[in-house]
Amino acid sequence: MKNTKQIQIIVLAAVVLVIGFLLFKPVKGLVNEDEKTAAAATSSQGAAASAQFNLSSVSEAAKKGLNPAIVNEISDLEAKANKADGAEKVKIYQQIADKWNDVEKSVPQAYLYEEMAKLEPKFEYWLKSGDNFRKGYTNLQDTTLATALNLKAIEVYQKAVDLNGASLDAKTGLGAAMVTGTNNPMAGIAILREVVQADPKNLEANKTLGLFSLQSRQFDRAIDRFKIVIEQKPDAESYFYLATGYENIGMKNEAIAAFQKSKEMAADPSLSQFIDRRIQELSK
Repeated sequence: MKNTKQIQIIVLAAVVLVIGFLLFKPVKGLVNEDEKTAAAATSSQGAAASAQFNLSSVSEAAKKGLNPAIVNEISDLEAKANKADGAEKVKIYQQIADKWNDVEKSVPQAYLYEEMAKLEPKFEYWLKSGDNFRKGYTNLQDTTLATALNLKAIEVYQKAVDLNGASLDAKTGLGAAMVTGTNNPMAGIAILREVVQADPKNLEANKTLGLFSLQSRQFDRAIDRFKIVIEQKPDAESYFYLATGYENIGMKNEAIAAFQKSKEMAADPSLSQFIDRRIQELSK
């Protein structure tokens, strides 16, 4: 619970810092990109990132600061995995992934599930790998690692989609990762639109499309997206983005109400101060 609360505070602080960037980043370059060129660039970047980070390196980094007993358990299992192969190796990797899950470390889980999928090419392994890569790069301060994880997410989500093209979860993950990790985010947007056409209330797809709508200054569309998100899973971040949409089309009362909800749900002093200033400006 404590870790979850800390993550929420970090996320909401990040929202405050990046909202200006989100709204004023130029849209030029987001459309009419040659998809093959973008895909080639992504592939090249992914190869370089793969050489810099791997299961061993991220595991050692994730162990820092952990309880020594947990570290020893993971290290012992890793030693066993190094001597195993085939189904036995997959079984031990799953045990290690469970250990990392217990301490909320998504990055080594992502690499583990990728290795499991290479040994046994199952859809669920590719999907879990993508989900954990995506969780790992979201709000990560290390931009080099974040870029590497984003590109890895695209790679493994694509393999999941190749195995099961009907999976909306895999398509949503791929689309969201492409929006943030390629020079052609419109390709990712197209995939996300396919998802919401099949499932109009899809939470993750609507949230990602809502953020893109804010970035491209399509505030009416952003409002509609975040309304759908909040209907299903209200949180401080989504209310903040909803308020931003309202503010930018001059709906001050609605913006104030949404900002207040964000403040109540976040319970973060730094965000509360920012919101108080926004409300004060909107109340004039």
